[in-house]
Amino acid sequence: MLVHTALDRAAQVARFVAASGNPLVIHVDACVGADQHGKLVQAVADLPNVRFSRRRHCEWGTWSLVGALQTAAEQLLNAFPDVQHVYAMSGACLPLRPIAELEAWLKRHPDADFIESVNVGDVNWTKGGLSEERFTLYFPIGFKRNKWVFDRLVDAQRLLRIKREIPDGLTPHIGSQWWCLTRETLSGILRDPMRAHYEGYFKRVWIPDESYFQTLVRLHARKIESRSPTLGKFDHQGRPHVFYDDHLQLLRRSDCFMARKVWPGADRLYTHFLTPRDAPQSNAEPQPSRIDRHFARATLQRIRGRAGLYMASRFPGKNRENGKTAEPYSVFQGFTEVFQDFEGWLSTVAHCRVHGHLFAPGKAEFAGREKIFTGGLSDSASLRDYNPRAFLTNLLWSTRGERQCFQFGPADTQGWNFDLLTFMASDSNAQISVISGAWAVPLFRSGGDFAQLRREAARLQRIETQMLDRLQTPEVRARIRIWTMAEFLENPAEPLHTLFDEIAPHSQARLMRIPDLVDLSGFGTFLQELRNQGMQPLLMGDFPLNPISPDPSHRMK
Repeated sequence: MLVHTALDRAAQVARFVAASGNPLVIHVDACVGADQHGKLVQAVADLPNVRFSRRRHCEWGTWSLVGALQTAAEQLLNAFPDVQHVYAMSGACLPLRPIAELEAWLKRHPDADFIESVNVGDVNWTKGGLSEERFTLYFPIGFKRNKWVFDRLVDAQRLLRIKREIPDGLTPHIGSQWWCLTRETLSGILRDPMRAHYEGYFKRVWIPDESYFQTLVRLHARKIESRSPTLGKFDHQGRPHVFYDDHLQLLRRSDCFMARKVWPGADRLYTHFLTPRDAPQSNAEPQPSRIDRHFARATLQRIRGRAGLYMASRFPGKNRENGKTAEPYSVFQGFTEVFQDFEGWLSTVAHCRVHGHLFAPGKAEFAGREKIFTGGLSDSASLRDYNPRAFLTNLLWSTRGERQCFQFGPADTQGWNFDLLTFMASDSNAQISVISGAWAVPLFRSGGDFAQLRREAARLQRIETQMLDRLQTPEVRARIRIWTMAEFLENPAEPLHTLFDEIAPHSQARLMRIPDLVDLSGFGTFLQELRNQGMQPLLMGDFPLNPISPDPSHRMK
């Protein structure tokens, strides 16, 4: 346990952990005064399995945090030879379930190392900071100590084109610093004959506590579960969410073993979770994704604000164009991936013209796969890509009076700086419906080489993330609906009914059936294997390992 502040709360958590019979080594930041440190030592003096490690000054974003973890871990492994798993936590962490349930869970996964370990080259989730450059530039001072000097050093190194060499055999990975490693893996990292060399490199890496163990575990672990057992949420700027008393039910619903960061004044949380309970032991798996939607909605509200409520920092530009296109049209992303023959089904039930991927890299997939479409438009990709906007506007002008529908996804030609998507998103005639993460289904069904699939998944996720960003800017005027794949598949009939009513609002017919879903057996396992291999699939939502088929009763309305 790394402790920096709120030592009284750290003492409460230490007693809770020690009461289960598990040893605990506490590192107290040397910045903490001697009086406060002495009170903490006295508060747990009666606990024989609680020890204190040698103190050092800790500074955010520097090697000192990794050094503190190393010191405490070495002491724990040497003093308690029966320990089989080591759980890293902070003084701001709060156990959400009895320690006995954590022990039972680890016994069911005896060889697994639970640590978020994401290849920095595959997924860029760094917010407001450095990604690859944190490994290739020098960072001799802490960011918070002197931000101006820190920024000037970075600028100077970029100007001089300085680039550090990454040690041979290492592939930089990043992730949460709160992990649970097996004794074998942790010992391998601490006793690695190259440890001094690796430390010399990581001491000048930015925020090494997010990369040192996350990178070296790839050299020593037998089985990596790329997920942190500690629940931690971050906002769109990369700052951690703080949990308060009114988050009690939310935390209970997650089934996680530990939460971070908890406000020291959250008396209700500490009382509830640190009070022994007589309830039967639960074997539930941690499900942090259960509360992802709640945080996603909160983040969306924070970023975009409420309709009609303007802030000084948010003045949307006015769209002075007199209509970008001639007729309303519908754009679908991810539907042909999750449904069988979606194009044929939609053209039958909605009586509209349904194309394939009009902007596919090879050629324009017109309805019926015609080579020349209305208005003399060719399916040639080179002609289409010469001016994608004109291609779309000409198609819609030439087919006035008939609803046009087509597919558009991350694998399609995006144009320079996502120009076409930006154009459609700002068009009030556009109806854009997105099932995020559905691009992974064709990869899953392809059965190709997994290393190639992982690289392609990382590429498509980067593109779709940028696409979703374009669809959520203040300038958007299109009618946009976005579901994660997990949300959509809970009840696919409901969104399909909504889309049908918008595409054919004057139709007297009712939507009597929905298209058949593709077989997704094993898809959840495929996503977890991507995580285990270092790629973090984020856009599918809380997709379960073993998805339950939608209720057949929803298929008829």
